Amino acid sequence: MIITVHSYKGGTGKTLLSVNLATIYASRGKRVCLLDLDFRAPSLCSIFKSDKKYWVNDYLNSVCEINGVLTDCSPKYITKGRLFVGLANPSTLAIREMSSKDRKWEMRALGLLLSLKTSLLNDVHFDYVILDTSPGLQYSSVNAIVSADFVLVVTSVDKSDVEGTQRMIRDLYELFEKKTGIIINKVPSEFLSSKTWKRNPIKLETHQLPIIGAVPCSCDVLRAGGKYLFAFEKTDHPFTKTLQRIATKIEHF
Repeated sequence: MIITVHSYKGGTGKTLLSVNLATIYASRGKRVCLLDLDFRAPSLCSIFKSDKKYWVNDYLNSVCEINGVLTDCSPKYITKGRLFVGLANPSTLAIREMSSKDRKWEMRALGLLLSLKTSLLNDVHFDYVILDTSPGLQYSSVNAIVSADFVLVVTSVDKSDVEGTQRMIRDLYELFEKKTGIIINKVPSEFLSSKTWKRNPIKLETHQLPIIGAVPCSCDVLRAGGKYLFAFEKTDHPFTKTLQRIATKIEHF
């Protein structure tokens, strides 16, 4: 299954959720591939280290095959599952170069992403391929949505984020008719413990798309600062337990 994790704006915690969902599936014995498609602000490189000389950018530029990008980043205490990661080039030059791509290049890139369904799922036998995208309506994000089997839309409780997410769902996701679920991230604990939560206090109009999880705001996660894989190190933490339930729901879609 190819899962695209998307959001209307940056700062929603999209990458953190992508990383921890990937690690949860790996801990369940699955073969997981996590790709950074956020070419405007690559961030997986601050969490994972690669021994490869190629980036995801190079694959989309037809410089290399996808195997030349992927690094086995499986923690040593994971014995059954595996976690492979493909990083985007974080250099300023690469970011500028990717931001200047035209529509013709993006169409070719879409073809390469679609071919990953065969090369990664059928040939390399990954169970899950998770695509961490740029926020908003960039070509690269739309390509990742088109390529996906399932899309996770992440929003915070911020008013501008909620309103932008509603517009994006209405104007974009209804066109693609993809299996889609919504995660509300960084939810204050008083919301989750209140009866008003059941009445959707952030007034998010989902256009019939399911809300598959509300992730509590956690100072522990913020303090971790991406220095370690939270879902592996803190398996009993409420944040991890919430993501474990979300991971299970996705498996059943």
